[in-house]
Amino acid sequence: MSENDADDIRTALPPPVESSPVPPPPRRSAGGFGWLLLILVLAAAGYGYWRLQGIEQGHEATVQNEASAAQKLRDEVDALRRSADASKREAETLRTRLDDTAKVNDSLRGQVLGLSERARLSEDAIANLADKRLSGHDAVLLNEAELLLVLAQERYALFADPAPSLVAYRLADAALAQANDAAFASVRQSIGAEIAALGALETGNPSALQQSLAQLRASLAQLPTAQHDENVADADRSSRFARIFGQFIRIRRDDDTGGRLGHNDPMLARALVDASLRDAQAALLIRDASRWQQALSTARAQLAHDFDGAAPDVVKAQATLDSLAKTAIAAPAPAVLGSALKELHNLRATHNLQTLPAAAKPVEPAQPEGQP
Repeated sequence: MSENDADDIRTALPPPVESSPVPPPPRRSAGGFGWLLLILVLAAAGYGYWRLQGIEQGHEATVQNEASAAQKLRDEVDALRRSADASKREAETLRTRLDDTAKVNDSLRGQVLGLSERARLSEDAIANLADKRLSGHDAVLLNEAELLLVLAQERYALFADPAPSLVAYRLADAALAQANDAAFASVRQSIGAEIAALGALETGNPSALQQSLAQLRASLAQLPTAQHDENVADADRSSRFARIFGQFIRIRRDDDTGGRLGHNDPMLARALVDASLRDAQAALLIRDASRWQQALSTARAQLAHDFDGAAPDVVKAQATLDSLAKTAIAAPAPAVLGSALKELHNLRATHNLQTLPAAAKPVEPAQPEGQP
């Protein structure tokens, strides 16, 4: 038993009762009091023992509770220590990651700066290329316009046909309209003046004229030829001797051999007229006005000489030839033709657009920060 338990027993026991001196009882009374005192002592001892057992049980329960609480606290402390260690390791890991991220950010920053520098250099190179493209674009358009103007002028000089020349002039005007230099607007005005001058020319439609000539050639087979009986006329004017020997020998002048052959051979007459009409078609193709008039005059003379002039078909054919002869197939070139080409040559010589710009400076790749 511990000292604390003894103290508890002492506090639990009643204090001793001080009895006043009494006269000694009789002997029998002292024996009864002793038994009573013994019973009280035993009761007090039982009560103290019971109290002591309760105190010991309460102390053991308290000790067990305190031990379990202490163990629980130790477990919690261990858990907190482990959690703190884990947090410390995580903090170290995060610190390492932050260091790696900072290094990556520094590298990315250097790369971004390098890309910015490259982007700036690329913009400069693109600007230089754009300038070169614009200059080359204008040069190509001016070359195209110049070629079209030369083609238009030479086409009209060779064939006197305004329609293809007008097409070439319009294409040249469209090419100059795409040029970025506004200095060539005056050339477009000159081209417009030449287009107006060519459009004002009055010439026959080549397709319609060719169709009229083709219809005349097709109708030659139905045209009646003139009837000439030279034998009867000669017989009336000659003697009997001449008529007899005229059956074997004929003497004529050779100044009109073609006409006489046409009189005697209708197929030859039609072939001669057809050849003249073919010549007129060829003259129409090359726009030769003198050859055109000569071919039509020859065809009309052959119609009048070898065919029946009173026949309606022959009269209609002669009227068609007269109408064709009055049609102008080639008009003289306008005075303004070629002015746009000269003006374009002068402007190109002034602006000197045929020289290429200087080559752009080569782009060097930028180095990111932190790299040699």
